Amino acid sequence: MMMSNELRLLPWTGPDGKACFLSTDDNDGYMSRLADNIESLQLGTATELLDQAIDMLATDTAPDDMRLLVKHLTGTLRDTLRVATSRGHRLESRSTGHRPR
Repeated sequence: MMMSNELRLLPWTGPDGKACFLSTDDNDGYMSRLADNIESLQLGTATELLDQAIDMLATDTAPDDMRLLVKHLTGTLRDTLRVATSRGHRLESRSTGHRPR
């Protein structure tokens, strides 16, 4: 259970590219569920792109296609790292009872 003064790193950024946080003690609230669903979509996209990258590396792929794949992989890696950071902070706060850094 998240303490009411804890902030959850959300899986998206604001229009200025800065991190967005959610302050809630309701893990089943609308925004928490929305964040969970988006995290799930982001991780699914990462899996699909990884499979695509493996396939493309096994074939003779045009440089423009490889550049496009790298662009998509870069964005997906950023999203995946944000999900991992958010989940790590939440796990840490549950085990220590402290607010994440």
